[in-house]
Amino acid sequence: MYKLMALDIGTKRIGVALSDYLHITSHGFGYIQRNPENKALEQILKIAKDNNVGKIVAGLPINMDGTKGFQAQDCEKFASKIKDYEVIFEDERLTSEQAEENLRERKVNFKKDKGLVDVESACIILEQYLARNEN
Repeated sequence: MYKLMALDIGTKRIGVALSDYLHITSHGFGYIQRNPENKALEQILKIAKDNNVGKIVAGLPINMDGTKGFQAQDCEKFASKIKDYEVIFEDERLTSEQAEENLRERKVNFKKDKGLVDVESACIILEQYLARNEN
């Protein structure tokens, strides 16, 4: 048995979420700074190893018209550097907006810490994947 890890890969930060062993729930793990990139990759691998992760789900910011823009290409490039784990891409259109709405509903002030939005986005990405693929 293993957990799944979700990544919301941004240009500044990477939000991280983990599933439970039954692949039913997700919870925010935290966020890491993207730069320097080699340090970010090391942190991702350490989190994965320490938490018995079997697969990584990376959010892919597809444009609303279904095409891949710069952000999607950047995510794919970064994710290609993650070794020793299968990386699965999940369409993450509108997750940041949903994440902000979720945080507002819970009365979490994210204005001073945008990393909270990245973590919530990673949770949404993982929940979408779990709803479609694991049950």
